[in-house]
Amino acid sequence: MRKISLLVAGAAVAALSLAGPAQAQRRDLVIGMALEPPHLDPTAGAAAAIDEITYQNVFEGLTRIDGEGQIVPGLAERWDVSEDGRTYTFHLRKGVKFHDGTGFDSADVKFAFDRARGADSVNAQKGYFTPIESIETPDPATVVIRLSKVDGQFLSNMGSGDAVIVAPESAGGNRQAPVGTGPFRFSRWTPGDRIELVRNPEFRDASTPKLDKVTFRFIADPAAQMNALRGGDIDAFPLFGAYESVPLFQADSQFAVDEGSTEGETILSFNHRRKPLDDLRVRRAISHALDRREIIEGAQFGYGVPIGSFFPPHREGYVDLTGVYPHDVAKAKALLAEAGHASGLRLTLKLPPPPYARRGGEIVAAQLAKVGIQVEIIPMEWAQWLEQVFRGNDFDLTIVSHVEPLDIGIFDRDPYYLGYRNPQFAAVMAELNGTVDPAGRKALYERAQRILTEDAAAGFLFQLPKIGIRKAGVAGLWKNAPVPANDVTAAFWTR
Repeated sequence: MRKISLLVAGAAVAALSLAGPAQAQRRDLVIGMALEPPHLDPTAGAAAAIDEITYQNVFEGLTRIDGEGQIVPGLAERWDVSEDGRTYTFHLRKGVKFHDGTGFDSADVKFAFDRARGADSVNAQKGYFTPIESIETPDPATVVIRLSKVDGQFLSNMGSGDAVIVAPESAGGNRQAPVGTGPFRFSRWTPGDRIELVRNPEFRDASTPKLDKVTFRFIADPAAQMNALRGGDIDAFPLFGAYESVPLFQADSQFAVDEGSTEGETILSFNHRRKPLDDLRVRRAISHALDRREIIEGAQFGYGVPIGSFFPPHREGYVDLTGVYPHDVAKAKALLAEAGHASGLRLTLKLPPPPYARRGGEIVAAQLAKVGIQVEIIPMEWAQWLEQVFRGNDFDLTIVSHVEPLDIGIFDRDPYYLGYRNPQFAAVMAELNGTVDPAGRKALYERAQRILTEDAAAGFLFQLPKIGIRKAGVAGLWKNAPVPANDVTAAFWTR
């Protein structure tokens, strides 16, 4: 028996020798994205696709937001806050370099923030920098920022893509060839197809990243997304759009499905500058015409949580206001008649490319038609939508997900594409911005939600879900999206 065992063992060793060495673990990753960014400077654009590629991978801020939504150190290894909450002293990491070899220090922070808050700034979140009264750089490793007033969101805002640190030597070229301090360097952009990042060998942490190369492929069509995954062209699709095919991947052991949350409040936006949308009765009529469940089932195949105001259901302070405007065709018609539109209305609905907007827009148009509102659907590409709707305010209705964290304050921005103004809401926002106490902030968030809902400030639809599909061997990607990001700094292959 012992002789037979030895023979079997010898045969096994021989077989292993013939097979050669074990296959090396992969050091590259191909990520699928629905939308191609218009450029790659997160400090100069509103498109979430910019951050989805560059956030933490290429660019870093003083702080950063991790996959659980927590504020953690970034380029600042620590910070101190004065007793009055108005002075922040950031202690910077030493020895950090930009990808072009130039050194990072406090002067770069001052340049980046002065640029973001300057008169000619094109930063999409310029308001984040409005409270800054002064920026001092007592030495290369220290930045002292004094605020004109307490800002309860300051550290979180400094961890956003809009607040990443850029250098004077390279800021002008970041749209096409971004230069940051992150663990990946920009390598190549093939328009309409892909963007490639490669490992930064001089990153301060030698163990980060674990990959040598990451490729972001752009595939807008949901069916093509599914085929690319199943055909092996894509390793992971963190924001998968083909919801109808999710059960196929759940049943396939070669893939893993992650169901998470985003900060994306998906709304039917009203242009409050235009008649008749400046009439509360018309806005309430539209709100009663909307059937959220039908929209979620038809456009999202059941994925998504209904919302009744502009606040994520997974956040503390959320108030369920979905019952304020129940789907009621008769009520909607009565409100329109009261507003002088008994014979109906004609409006335009300009839709950006994402499936939630295109599919959802068709359903919304059909629902509005039932109450006498005829809608002309106008599909747009992102660049066109950003130019006409977001910057040009040339629209009646649109559908979009706002994916920045705790961004209820956008309804108080002036100017902003919504054109919404309410002194009561503005007062709550002013108080919220000056409140640090968590209990106080929670109460103010609740009050703000109720004002927006009572005012029918938008057609509140659903919270955008994060459905991620990945090959079973891919690990280290975010399940949730507390900020728009495909952070691959910790991604690796398990086999």
